[in-house]
Amino acid sequence: MIIVMKPKAPQSNIDQVLHYVQSVGLETHLSHGAEVTIIGIVGDKTKLNYDNLRIFDGVDKLVPVTESYKLVNKKFHPEPTAVKVGNTTIGPGNLTIMAGPCAVESEDQLMLIAASVKKSGATIVRGGAYKPRTSPYSFQGLEEEGLRYMQEAARETGLATICEVISEEAIAAAVKYVDMIQIGARNMQNFHLLREAGKSGLPVLLKRGLAATIDEWLNAAEYIIAEGNENVVLCERGIRTFETATRNTLDLSAIPVLKSKTHLPVIVDPSHATGVRDYVSPLAKAGIAAGADGLMIEVHNDPSKALSDGPQSLTFSQFETLCKELKPFCDIMERTFR
Repeated sequence: MIIVMKPKAPQSNIDQVLHYVQSVGLETHLSHGAEVTIIGIVGDKTKLNYDNLRIFDGVDKLVPVTESYKLVNKKFHPEPTAVKVGNTTIGPGNLTIMAGPCAVESEDQLMLIAASVKKSGATIVRGGAYKPRTSPYSFQGLEEEGLRYMQEAARETGLATICEVISEEAIAAAVKYVDMIQIGARNMQNFHLLREAGKSGLPVLLKRGLAATIDEWLNAAEYIIAEGNENVVLCERGIRTFETATRNTLDLSAIPVLKSKTHLPVIVDPSHATGVRDYVSPLAKAGIAAGADGLMIEVHNDPSKALSDGPQSLTFSQFETLCKELKPFCDIMERTFR
């Protein structure tokens, strides 16, 4: 449930409502707008006397929230959230591009790619140090060694960094080296991992599961925020359908649906959605047109020799061309892109 205070209700009225709700053992979450303050309530609401609550000074109305997710709900937090990652911000008015290799293969490789994607317009370098692969015989990543390379790339380029984590141990290592952690599609409903990510203190990128509904995805994000970490970004990366022409099917409709349901930023990963580099550019543009706050693009210095996902990785020149072609779309959507 949410309590909507009257326009410009004084802080004393807000404090009285907070004190009453908290006194019966419920959690409160404040959202201050330009005119109106909203108080979100989490817990067993049978403890509340609704009639008494309605007559508190400054209370305008009580609004039930039927969705199982509360903290990520736009009803709780009407204003869109901006998530700061290093020196960049993901959210309203910006287009943030995360770019880099699927897997960190060596220090030289990562340095080369980081410098190139920064030149083209990326503000966050991505790179996998832990790789949850379908086959146990595929390259599994350099683990903490790869994280150290990520840290060095950040020092050299000034870019923020993001890396996927697959375990509590990986989170403990990642917090020492990177600016943001990623929960991949295969772990979207690994609830223990979500809680640990929420406790990490780092911003979290949460990818949509291979066959997850939007409500399941938002409930997964709720696990992270419930641990006190409000810096969550959602990533649409394609879902599994009957279609085989692409690796997955990019659900562009998820972007406006999410914008209507949650205050969290939303980005699109057209690389994993398609699995084919020729399709990355058109779907990246479509994602921006649909309202995405950013993109995650795989880029490699030599995709033919990549240890992971070479067929969907852009070359340096292809990524540079894409970034140039994105600028008119950003202008239309009133987003800043350097």
